[in-house]
Amino acid sequence: MHHNTVLFLCSGNYYRSRFAEILFNHIAAGNGLRWKAESRGLALEWGVNNVGPISELAVRALQSLGISIGQDSRFPLRVVEQDFETANLVIAVKEAEHRPLVQQRFSGWAQCVEYWSVHDLDCASAEEALPELERQVRALAVRLLLQGNGGTNKRGQ
Repeated sequence: MHHNTVLFLCSGNYYRSRFAEILFNHIAAGNGLRWKAESRGLALEWGVNNVGPISELAVRALQSLGISIGQDSRFPLRVVEQDFETANLVIAVKEAEHRPLVQQRFSGWAQCVEYWSVHDLDCASAEEALPELERQVRALAVRLLLQGNGGTNKRGQ
């Protein structure tokens, strides 16, 4: 079965985007949504204090939703041009933080990205940010289901 791809972006690909990726894939699998999520970071160098492959805050929030990350947990990945090219939809989780990074590092894609407003730990606790991110991801899944599993966010299309 063909899957469209949504790419979630944050700074370090450690906390918010990983939570969104895993949650979206869980929702998609449970609802027959022909989409899969991937996630990447725009500034992995900012995460020098990140320990392990994924934030424990994200893991605990996912576990509270009955979602296990399994044994295949990977370390953060930096976004590259090809990620934009292969994604059908690109979402950066905080516009104020990520739009400047996208414009600086991937200027041709800045207008193709959907920007949300989910704060990082410097502005909101995980107890505030992750439920908001969950709400946004669930709304996205409903939107994609209503659109009939299609859609694109590519340059020039």
